[in-house]
Amino acid sequence: MREKQYCYAYPRPMVTVDAVIFTEHVGRRQVLLIERKNAPFAGSWALPGGFVDMDEDLLDAAAREFYEETGLQHVALQQCRTFGAPGRDPRGRSISVAFVGRVVRDLCAPKGGDDAACVEWFDLAQLPSLAFDHQEIVEFAVAWCEKEGMWA
Repeated sequence: MREKQYCYAYPRPMVTVDAVIFTEHVGRRQVLLIERKNAPFAGSWALPGGFVDMDEDLLDAAAREFYEETGLQHVALQQCRTFGAPGRDPRGRSISVAFVGRVVRDLCAPKGGDDAACVEWFDLAQLPSLAFDHQEIVEFAVAWCEKEGMWA
């Protein structure tokens, strides 16, 4: 089989997806984070997410990556924004599409899988230091959810 030829000679960015999944627990808003197994940022906390496959829809990629890293499926995801500042990923030029969702904490049991060492809920008021630009993504997602009425 012949390898596919691309018509552009210049470099192209990587495309990734990130899932910002919220819950409320004992009156506090929380976000689901993974502990990264692999470099870059091994051992750091991050949003579940990863690379989009060449033949994959963005929403499908977000759902797949979220499932692989947390074991949770059938979470309604909404695209909220694209993040693409140069230098956001030490592996090279990366553009990430962020998706938000909300779950009832008592009805799900996330479990770390794939390249996630573990998964934990964190209060939004007490987030650990986050890998990549994930602090910015979480902050934007919180404001976006407020604007869209997702907390009602």
